Amino acid sequence: MQVAAPFSDWNFPVANAILYSPDTKVPRTAEVALRRAIPVITPTMKAIQEPLENIFYLLRIPQRKPYGSMESDVKKALKIVMDGKDTIISSIPEEKRATGQELYNTLVDEKAGLPALLASIGEQDADKVSIRLASSLDVIAQIELLQAPALPYLLPAQYQQLPRLTGRALVEMVVKKGDNTAFTVAAGQGPQPQGTIQVVLDGFSAPITAGNFADKVLKGFYNGVKLRTTEQAILSDSAQQDALPMEILPSGEFQPLYKTTLSIQDGELPVLPLSVYGAVAMAHDPSAEDLSSASQFFFYLYDRRSAGLGGLSFEEGQFAVFGYATKGRELLSQLKTGDVIESATLVSGRDRLVYPQAPS
Repeated sequence: MQVAAPFSDWNFPVANAILYSPDTKVPRTAEVALRRAIPVITPTMKAIQEPLENIFYLLRIPQRKPYGSMESDVKKALKIVMDGKDTIISSIPEEKRATGQELYNTLVDEKAGLPALLASIGEQDADKVSIRLASSLDVIAQIELLQAPALPYLLPAQYQQLPRLTGRALVEMVVKKGDNTAFTVAAGQGPQPQGTIQVVLDGFSAPITAGNFADKVLKGFYNGVKLRTTEQAILSDSAQQDALPMEILPSGEFQPLYKTTLSIQDGELPVLPLSVYGAVAMAHDPSAEDLSSASQFFFYLYDRRSAGLGGLSFEEGQFAVFGYATKGRELLSQLKTGDVIESATLVSGRDRLVYPQAPS
């Protein structure tokens, strides 16, 4: 089995330090990145989301926090929610509207929704604001996912014979230490012989890359595959003689670009940034830098201390990111060379995995 070179030796042009302020509004967590990657089906939902997302950045201010600005942002979002109820609900497919109505009710609930967030801001309790803000944005994301039943664009003709993921999917990986030692897991459960990592695949932004990965998971390809670690990444020891076109969706664009990387120094940023701890991407194919491996993936161990200006990785925009580890991230730093993916299972999203139709 041929294995691509270690992460630090892969053949790619390293981007220069980004010429942006460190305050650049780039997602810093998997949850935020995935939420912001949901396609815009109705402008109303994004109009609700944007002022609330702004509060996350206001909460970062270390001095006296601008609670007045936060209050204005929530009131703006709440007004749009109340005025736009019919638009929000009618934009959800009929068979899912009952679920959408329940989510809408949660969003306007006095004890759990945006009114509760306003109350926390009035109390100037930053911890409560953060918790209730995250809860409200999660509800908004769930509504947006209901509104986005399929890809909002067509794939290029030359790639339509590849499996594709037309939305979100969830993969669960059970990992085991190669030397039979134990993992320390979250929630104080003590040493465990196995650990579970959940990865959300985003077919909205990377349909071919995510679809290829989901297909291989379904076929059991990664079961028993060993892992290999470098300073910045955890790689699957699973390289094969096959390749995919590099697939990256730039921010502000309607559909992905293929067989090209982004120029971060020129202001090009991906919808799914690499600069998030637990980002999941495909390695480069050894034959060409504009191709991704179709089998070897890696978890990126983002560390702001070794990032460039703006907190972006020097490798940002150079790899096809297709998802993020959302649970079990504490295990990533414990993985070592020789540890094993005991199993990888497609937990949800099978209905979004589309295979090309056979020629008639």
